[in-house]
Amino acid sequence: MAKADGFSEQEFRQACAELEAPAPAGKDWECLVETEGFHIYRLLDEQTGLFEYKAFGDFKNCPPALCADVYMDLRYRKQWDSYVKALYETEICGKMVVYWEVKYPFPMSNRDYVYIRDRRDLDLNGRKVHVILAKSFITPEIPTKNGIIRVKDYRQSLVIESDGKKGCKVSMFYRDNPGGMIPSWLVNWAAKNGVPGFLKDIEKACQNYHRNR
Repeated sequence: MAKADGFSEQEFRQACAELEAPAPAGKDWECLVETEGFHIYRLLDEQTGLFEYKAFGDFKNCPPALCADVYMDLRYRKQWDSYVKALYETEICGKMVVYWEVKYPFPMSNRDYVYIRDRRDLDLNGRKVHVILAKSFITPEIPTKNGIIRVKDYRQSLVIESDGKKGCKVSMFYRDNPGGMIPSWLVNWAAKNGVPGFLKDIEKACQNYHRNR
């Protein structure tokens, strides 16, 4: 049954299942890179020519609740994520909607996203798990802008739980269609360097969170 925020109970449970079987099973998932305690995989969608990504790993010195708090804090993200051009949350038709503009290297156009998100702290077989879901949301209240390409197909999930020590285990799924013409070298760079760099930035942001609030 779908909630008013646009996410169903099943979607949250499916995201949790990633922690139970972290190595992608079936299909043609490719292990793209192993770095800093993370394994990053990608899967090619032959119909669209686009990739889906999964990342599994741990942050050894970041408690799970803190990691979830940092990820949800949009104001703080503008401090630590250098690719953010604009980022804010506003209420539209009873939903909390996020607007996010991402910097792209010259001469390519920036991309922007309009999406809804939700966080739930669930009990999974006696373990506390933090689940954050996000997906595109179309609304005339936030129109497209000249010179910026609107990403209309975006979905992400983040699942976080304790590693039994001082840190947390993380499972992340990501898919979007950035539109326009993006060189293959940039796609490959983003997957092999951008994703690991983003994960490293999150871990650093967790360590500095309380002193920067």
